[in-house]
Amino acid sequence: MSLVMLLVLLAILLFVGIPIAFAIGLATLATLLLTIDPGPALATVAQRMAGGLNSFALLAIPLFILSGNLMAQGGIASRLIEFARAMLGRLPGGLAFVNVIACTLFGAISGSAVAATSAVGGVMIPAMREEGHDRDFSAALTATASTTGLLIPPSNILIVYAVASGSVSIAALFVAGYIPGIMVALGLMALCAVRVRREGLPKGQPHSPMEVLRACLDALPSLLLIVLIIGGIVGGIFTATEAGAIAVLYAFFLAVIVYREVSIGDLPKLLLKSAETTAIVMLLIATSTAMSWLLAYENIPQAVSEGLLSLSDNPIVILLLINLALLLVGAFLDMTPAVLIFTPIFLPVVEQLGMSPLHFGIVLVLNLCIGLCSPPVGSLLFVSSAIGGTSVSRIVRPLLPMYMVMFLVLLVVTYVPATAEWLPALFGLYGD
Repeated sequence: MSLVMLLVLLAILLFVGIPIAFAIGLATLATLLLTIDPGPALATVAQRMAGGLNSFALLAIPLFILSGNLMAQGGIASRLIEFARAMLGRLPGGLAFVNVIACTLFGAISGSAVAATSAVGGVMIPAMREEGHDRDFSAALTATASTTGLLIPPSNILIVYAVASGSVSIAALFVAGYIPGIMVALGLMALCAVRVRREGLPKGQPHSPMEVLRACLDALPSLLLIVLIIGGIVGGIFTATEAGAIAVLYAFFLAVIVYREVSIGDLPKLLLKSAETTAIVMLLIATSTAMSWLLAYENIPQAVSEGLLSLSDNPIVILLLINLALLLVGAFLDMTPAVLIFTPIFLPVVEQLGMSPLHFGIVLVLNLCIGLCSPPVGSLLFVSSAIGGTSVSRIVRPLLPMYMVMFLVLLVVTYVPATAEWLPALFGLYGD
């Protein structure tokens, strides 16, 4: 009854337009009031919310948010686009491939799918239309390609999962996301190749060797950030939180001193924007932690585990059911609360099936990445359609084959643990 009450209240609050963080907190409090008195209920929810934020690892989130905002406005996106254009722009319909590469690189550097969609889409969607690509396809491709930045580090959602699981290091998760993220990018590029061949799009403008060299040199300082951050974490030079601080300093250096796209006068606005985003994320974490505690208090994870394992003892079937459930969750719920609420529910189940917490973390995030591109709530759809001058309903059709590509990658990652575990084990970050 508690679970039914919680879900019904949450659905009603979201339906009437209550912000998701407040909806989660109010639904949690109302459900808890069914079992204990108002005073202890209020105190318990407040304590759980405060306790959910009491983690040193979460300090990395505002730092990566600030570095991502500096990069989004610091001219990094335009240089990465030109770099990708110099590499692949000469291919037939080459701007589709450029879009995927630019979104992947910028998403990996900034750690934000929304920032990648906005920064790259603002340039690439109009350019792709001029090359002959359909506007709806261009917007759909930008939205799906931007999700790769949530798998390839630095990624705030992987930090949230590390905190929620309590058993996986951020460094291991960061390294584990590389292969699945690259698989998604390659899958989307293969889809673009099929479409370009079918439509017979012309070749792009070739770049001279000097133009290629200039584009590489312009993009090199931005690309070095990935080497700096991941190299430092893998090498044990600094933690993920310290890496966030270094990312801010490096992004400031690039945006203000090297590229000179951000002035000192722009910094207060960027700081305020970063603070607002951080406040939203932290409130989501706080209320989601309280709801996660309530579910544990009501023994919901144990009930779900017993229910799933009673359906079948076949790991393939159980993992497929969990994936389908997470895909449905991702279509309606934001990534942060989804990770905090469903990690303690599904992690015990998959561990009984032999799946490691590291592997499950990548599978979970990949599921929710697909949710970011799924109606009715997928935020990337709204951003991309607005930039492309189209509507969400119009880009759903070209999205369908992209969904299939991402779902196929999800199945491979789910059933082939090495896709997530091989690189961390290679660097001695996970396993024996």
